[in-house]
Amino acid sequence: MQISPEILFSIAGFPVTNTVIATVITDIVIIVLVFMVSKTVALKPGGTQNAVEAVIDYFRETTEEIAGERASFIYPWVLSFFLFILISNLVAQFPGFESIRFQTAALEHHGVPFLRAATSDLNFTLALAVISVVVTHYFSIKHTGIKAYFRRFITFRMFPIFLFVGILEFVNEITKLISFSFRLFGNIFAGERVMSTMYGLFSFGLPLPFIVLEIMVALIQAIVFAMLTMAFMHIMTDKSH
Repeated sequence: MQISPEILFSIAGFPVTNTVIATVITDIVIIVLVFMVSKTVALKPGGTQNAVEAVIDYFRETTEEIAGERASFIYPWVLSFFLFILISNLVAQFPGFESIRFQTAALEHHGVPFLRAATSDLNFTLALAVISVVVTHYFSIKHTGIKAYFRRFITFRMFPIFLFVGILEFVNEITKLISFSFRLFGNIFAGERVMSTMYGLFSFGLPLPFIVLEIMVALIQAIVFAMLTMAFMHIMTDKSH
């Protein structure tokens, strides 16, 4: 398994990789789940509705505790990141990922995996990181004002101390992209490598504990990404900072 995603074929010059296929499958799963949950909504909720409401209430209440009134626009993004990353990670645990191979005359002798976890693609995790950071800065400008926003990075009060602090703030925003993308990518890619090795050595029994571990990692990484997004949005939209 290589670091970069494997290209399976091209459509109108656009390379389609195994992680793109996995992303499409994740989107389909999310859409199906939304329709299923929406049709089972009732005044007396069942198990599925209770589980969904518990997740929604947890993130809403947590966001309100941290961001207060600003939770109204922060919470939807936090929950969206959590659900998308979690489902993307969990889908990759189903049979067929890494084991089903796509092979043509131009590919390697053993072919390449037809499916691979979307979050094991650095392009995918970087795209999520860019969206998180860009939206955070948009909300910062919208809710604190353009002057307050630029004062975070450029100010001549107590020169040159605050100017140096502003430069550090700017560097910190760059490092967010790196930490967001590489943390998620590194954990999922490493897990894929471990699972690939375990399945190669033992087909049954022994890989089960590693599957449970990967499910825990999938949940933890989704929570970490969502919570960090929440924290950064709170800080950047707080006028007192």
